[in-house]
Amino acid sequence: MSLFSSLLGVAALVGFFSIILFVVFGQVTVRKLRKNPETKNELGIEFVSGWDILNVAGALAMPRWINRKLRDSPLSALYANADILYKYTNTFDRILAKVFYGAWVLSVVSMLVLMLLDSLSFFD
Repeated sequence: MSLFSSLLGVAALVGFFSIILFVVFGQVTVRKLRKNPETKNELGIEFVSGWDILNVAGALAMPRWINRKLRDSPLSALYANADILYKYTNTFDRILAKVFYGAWVLSVVSMLVLMLLDSLSFFD
């Protein structure tokens, strides 16, 4: 088996793990936030079904200085309001968001980098 296949398999495994965490995070945390009248409209714009799960996870996983920059930008309606979300989530929700978002970003970035390296014939 080639190095490319092994690395792609690991990235796919991390991606599969993040899909499972996506469902768990959506059922445990985001469902609770959707039912709360104070947080219902603070989850960001949902382009497709489930996009608010990524918005909430990103808001809870990113550092606060990034969230402040996003909140002050002209496109702030696209992103979840991290300040309000912190009030209505517990430590488990925040850890789950960080693990899910980290695994999701890692799998996507690693697959893109592997595709780029493969197109440049790095693995030949």
